[in-house]
Amino acid sequence: MLLSLVTILLLLGVEQAQRTTPDFIMEYFQRQLQQMEGRLIKCEQDFQHFSQRMYDMSKEIHDQTGKMNILRSEVKSNVDTFALRLDRVERDVEYLQNKIPDTAQVDIEDSLLERQVKEEKLKRTSVIPKDKDCSSELVGIKSLKIVKKAGDVNGAWMKDPTKGSAKIYFFSGDRNGTILAYNSLKAFTDANSTKKMEVISLPLPWHGTGHVVYNGFVYYHNADTNNEILKVHLNNRTVVDRVLLHGAGRMPVYSLSPHTLLDLAVDEMGLWSIHADPDYSGNLVITKLDHNSLAVEHTWDTNCNSRDAEAAFIICGTLYVVYNSHYGGRSSIQCLFDIHDTIYIESIPVRFFPKRYTSHSALRFHPKDKQLYAWDDGYQAIYKLDIKKI
Repeated sequence: MLLSLVTILLLLGVEQAQRTTPDFIMEYFQRQLQQMEGRLIKCEQDFQHFSQRMYDMSKEIHDQTGKMNILRSEVKSNVDTFALRLDRVERDVEYLQNKIPDTAQVDIEDSLLERQVKEEKLKRTSVIPKDKDCSSELVGIKSLKIVKKAGDVNGAWMKDPTKGSAKIYFFSGDRNGTILAYNSLKAFTDANSTKKMEVISLPLPWHGTGHVVYNGFVYYHNADTNNEILKVHLNNRTVVDRVLLHGAGRMPVYSLSPHTLLDLAVDEMGLWSIHADPDYSGNLVITKLDHNSLAVEHTWDTNCNSRDAEAAFIICGTLYVVYNSHYGGRSSIQCLFDIHDTIYIESIPVRFFPKRYTSHSALRFHPKDKQLYAWDDGYQAIYKLDIKKI
């Protein structure tokens, strides 16, 4: 009886265990699912919080970028205004520097003073006569006309100043041996100008951009020489004469035109050469040459320095030196030297060229036209000059 009772109890326990095991498993999975659901909810909340932070940060960056753009525009405007004011101040300073003597130069050394006295004596005993029609000075530069863009960045172009000549001569590059000649300025500017040009091959190449054409001859610095000037007949292309210019060719004439060691010029008085002398602190030296024989007639040491100079020209025996900056700017005439000592140099203000940004590799004065034929960074331009009688 007792055994039967135990057997019945055991059977009831097994049945109860079979009933509770699935419930336990279900409860376990429910708890796990609830935990995972809680974690997912938290993850979603964290993601929403992170997205909100990213949105706020993006908006803040956008606002800051807008403020930076506004600030940048204001800074750019201020810089442009400052640059404009600085340009005006530089012009005023340059003008005042020419009006007010430099006090640092008051105490001149005895050796320099003696040299200046000798120079003044040489001026007075100069054998260079002043032409009857050569008593004028440059007052200003009236206008600029850009004629054409052709050739290299550096070069020179000009018209023969001989009476009755209208030919245009085109020298491209700072080392070449070929000149292009045109019968007139119109022929040079025509669209089909290549059909109207004459090709002139020189017996020897030129160096720099300091050449001139005068009375049917071309005068230029012979390439591969320091200081030899050649005179070549344009019709038969032969070397008529040559001269070694003493002291020339040891440094560039103008620091902003390092390709040119010798510069030549023509004015109402004839043919000139210009070079810089390293023994004279880089100041320019001008020499009057006989255009027939290339004989040296007279030489002057000037007070005009080659530093920051880009070109020069001569009118009635007065040297006008054009200066600029290494970064390109507005060219201006800042130094004069009059061999006749008739122009009161101290009263002359700085004269600016019309175009704001220029870079002249050559300036050729035409005495009859009263114009400068300029080579400006590959552009051929003409400056009309305002010249008055002294």
